[in-house]
Amino acid sequence: MTTGGCAPSKTRHRLCESEQSENRDREAARSISENVGICFWGFLVLYGAAMYLLSPAARDHGGFFRGTDAQGRAASQWSLTASIFISWIFAKSVTNAANLGAQYGIVGGLAYAAYWLSIPLAGWVIYRLRTRYGATGLVPFLVGRYGRAAALAFSAAILIRLYNEVWSNTAVVGGYYGATGSFEFIAAALLFTAVTLFYSIKGGLRSSIDTDVIQTGIFALFVGLVLAWVIPGHGLGTLLTRGEFRMNAGVDLLLVALLQVLSYPLHDPVLTERGFITEEKAMLRAFVVSGVLGFACILLFSVVGVHGRLEGLPLSDNVPAAVAKGLGLAAFFFMTVVMVASAGSTLDSTFSSVAKAVAQELPLLAGRPASVAAVSVGSFAMVAFAVLGNLPMIAGTDILKATTLSGTMVIGLAPVFLLAGFVRYSPLSFHLSF
Repeated sequence: MTTGGCAPSKTRHRLCESEQSENRDREAARSISENVGICFWGFLVLYGAAMYLLSPAARDHGGFFRGTDAQGRAASQWSLTASIFISWIFAKSVTNAANLGAQYGIVGGLAYAAYWLSIPLAGWVIYRLRTRYGATGLVPFLVGRYGRAAALAFSAAILIRLYNEVWSNTAVVGGYYGATGSFEFIAAALLFTAVTLFYSIKGGLRSSIDTDVIQTGIFALFVGLVLAWVIPGHGLGTLLTRGEFRMNAGVDLLLVALLQVLSYPLHDPVLTERGFITEEKAMLRAFVVSGVLGFACILLFSVVGVHGRLEGLPLSDNVPAAVAKGLGLAAFFFMTVVMVASAGSTLDSTFSSVAKAVAQELPLLAGRPASVAAVSVGSFAMVAFAVLGNLPMIAGTDILKATTLSGTMVIGLAPVFLLAGFVRYSPLSFHLSF
């Protein structure tokens, strides 16, 4: 009599073979999962190492705060265009574009893409401030036209904006490694923050601009691969015509975007600081070209969400990830690369803007010159924002709230800059509007 293991009977023999087969399948699945994990986590580490090695070290205040090279030369028009383009293609923005495409069809994508009209408008406003009023930055301009209290209120709004940029972008990256709030989610977001922080401290704004050019190439390549995976399923014509132009089907969002375009870009130092580092006409051309490219890119990326809508995928706060998972592992990896590149370009720009705001602009508002140790002060500010800025991510806050809060908070900035020519020194006009 047999008392254990595989019995000699044919039935038990088949059962044992079935169990062994299931065990082999589980082992194979576990092995694949481990290899996939190594691939995804390895990419994040290699990305950070590559960005650190390729980013230049800033040797003086000009490189760290104004983006000049070792010879003191300003960024080229091409570099500036690429930097503006990719810095405003936030990870949360491409995610929101796809989410709105899934909810409202192409009308949702159009509504979100309308925000990119902000870039040419910001370029025109800054060109006017520089050529007509001799402005060297928005904060110095506000001090001269509306007083220090006005500039302080503006700076507070900017710091809130920059704070939101940290967690809203790291949360997007974390979402490709695990569920919101999970260990994998938080670990990936913090690792991504750390690798971006390291090369940002190394080179400040110069490092940000140089890596932006690299990130633009990575982003364009992998977005192309993702769209090549998505578009053939239904055809571009179908994807671009799905949706209805009704007020409750996305048109209301389009009208809100067109209203906020007048003020939204003016509180974003990631964008506006790049308006003061090159010659005026070259700057304006860079802003116009990058705005057009950004509009087209966001609108096109929203078809990822439209595809999900046609496939019957449920609405979520991360439609691109859901679509990519449905297309297979390779598509999901490509989407992860897209999000890391876009989030990295925004986060390093955020860190450089934080450094300038804390180390140069706040001392100006206090009536003191910037410290000779401004680079060290700016680096410390980067570290502080990297740590504190991830608290909402750890808490699992919805990334759409970052955009909603910022856009509503600063809607009073439009008259302050657009109608500046109609007032002289007038602090009250700023505060009533703001």
